[in-house]
Amino acid sequence: MADRAVGIPIVKEGIPFVGMTGGITLLSGMMGWMIPAVIAGGFTLFTAWFFRNPHRVIPQGPNLVVASGDGKVIAIEEEFEPRYLKERSIRLTIFLNVFDVHVNRIPCEGIIEDVQYQPGLFLVASKPEATLKNEQNALMIRTAEGMKVLCVQVAGLIARRIVCWVSPKDRAVRGERYGLIRFGSRMDTFLPLGTKLRVAVGDRVKGGETIVGELQ
Repeated sequence: MADRAVGIPIVKEGIPFVGMTGGITLLSGMMGWMIPAVIAGGFTLFTAWFFRNPHRVIPQGPNLVVASGDGKVIAIEEEFEPRYLKERSIRLTIFLNVFDVHVNRIPCEGIIEDVQYQPGLFLVASKPEATLKNEQNALMIRTAEGMKVLCVQVAGLIARRIVCWVSPKDRAVRGERYGLIRFGSRMDTFLPLGTKLRVAVGDRVKGGETIVGELQ
C-alpha cells in the first residue's frame, strides 16, 4: 500500500478548501475590500493548518500499537464490540478537536481484512453513544499472530466527511497515513484483552508516534 500523503505539507483533500479561501482573500484584496480580505486570510491560514500533514517518527519493535490519531485519550473501556469483532475487547478512544492534526494512521502491523462504512448521526464525538450511532468507517486488521485490531474513524458534530485511502487485502503498516476526518472527530481503537497499555485517560497522544500499547 503506497502512503500517498508522504511529503505533502497538507493532505490533498484540503487543497480545494485552501484554494477557495485563498482565492477569496486575493479577490477581496484586489477589490480593496480590506476587512473581508483579512477575514478570508484568517480562514485560509486556519484551513491550511487544519489539513496539515506532519512527518512522524514511527516507533519500531514487535507487537507495538501506536495512536491512530492526534488528540486526547478520553476513554479506555473493556466492552463487547457487537458489530465487527463480536467479542470483548479494550476500546481506546482519542478525541480530536479542530486544532489537532486530522490525518489518521494505522495502529499496528498486519493485513487489512475489511473496511466498512456506516452512515449515521453527527452527535458530539466525545459522547459515549457516538460509538455506535455516529457516521463512521471501520478498519479491521489481523496481525501475523492472528490477533484482531479494529480501528474506527468516527465523525462528530462538525465532521461531515470521512476519507479512507485503504482497501481490504492491503498490508497494514504501523504509523502509515490511511485517511482523515473533517472537521473534528474521534478515533476508536479496539484492542485484544490482555494488551499491555502504555497510556491513560487524559494523556495527549500523537498519531503514528505515541505508543499506546503492546499486543501480548
